[in-house]
Amino acid sequence: MANGKDKKKVAVLGGGTGMPVLLRGLKHYPISLSAIVTVADDGGSSGRLRTEMSMPAPGDIRNVIAALSEVEPIMERLFQHRFQNGNGLMGHSMGNLILAAMTAVTGDFYNGIKEIARVFNVKGRIYPIANQNVFLHAEMFDGEIVIGESNIPLANKRIKRVFVEPKAVEPLPEAVQAVRESDLVVISPGSLYTSTLPNLVVPQIADALREAKGQVVYVCNVMTQAGETGGYSAADHAQAIIDHVGKGCIDKILVHNKQITKAARIKYAEENADPVVYDRDRLKQLGMEIIEADIIDEKQTRLRHDTNKVAQLLCSLIDV
Repeated sequence: MANGKDKKKVAVLGGGTGMPVLLRGLKHYPISLSAIVTVADDGGSSGRLRTEMSMPAPGDIRNVIAALSEVEPIMERLFQHRFQNGNGLMGHSMGNLILAAMTAVTGDFYNGIKEIARVFNVKGRIYPIANQNVFLHAEMFDGEIVIGESNIPLANKRIKRVFVEPKAVEPLPEAVQAVRESDLVVISPGSLYTSTLPNLVVPQIADALREAKGQVVYVCNVMTQAGETGGYSAADHAQAIIDHVGKGCIDKILVHNKQITKAARIKYAEENADPVVYDRDRLKQLGMEIIEADIIDEKQTRLRHDTNKVAQLLCSLIDV
């Protein structure tokens, strides 16, 4: 096994439910792993803590800590526990409260994450995209500006672009460096406009992606999402990222190439979600190499990427 200095570096950007799935598989490989996580969430427990404690949103960070931790399962369950009752506690998750407390104890969100990562024996490094509160905005095609990550899909309009405020938001220098210097940069699946793009639209991160030393791979969503990507093909997903970040920001795209079962289609149709069609010709015109494989975990009730299959595919790109 490679020692610390010789390990290949892999940086994963994202948030939501898609990123932890990738990380759970990648943590078992002998790589130097960095997770760069959005903090633009403003719903539920995260939103309340953001408002009350003026801290970045902890929810996506919490899920990444749980995915990368190597502790007893009961500790992970404790960390992910969500209170179902209790005046003031109801709806909060234990991990979010621990992150809020550690931020107060250390005086800094990022320092708090580092301390919790140590306690939970986290494999790799976790970087919030910024060490301050950021607010996601979306400009719709009709010109309306919608403010707040949780409000954007509810508007149910075609999204033209997203951007973060304050404009002078400073990403963590370590996060920018990880993107620039990694042998492989992975843009994880997830809600395109509210989980994936909030990281990529921070200017220094966008620059680092275009100038990245290693190859940049986008793991494309398998299903469309109502209010964000209705009717989007794989090329539409990739085009949205290029429109926000600039040409040359994605080298490869990983797409699912097996039929989605009828039962899954029916279940998702209730949410106005359909399988993402992958349009080879348009992807090639965008200058991307297509990697196609069966990458779905059939055992899950929700359609999720198979953590082991995707990790193996990604690591094979850098000969790990």
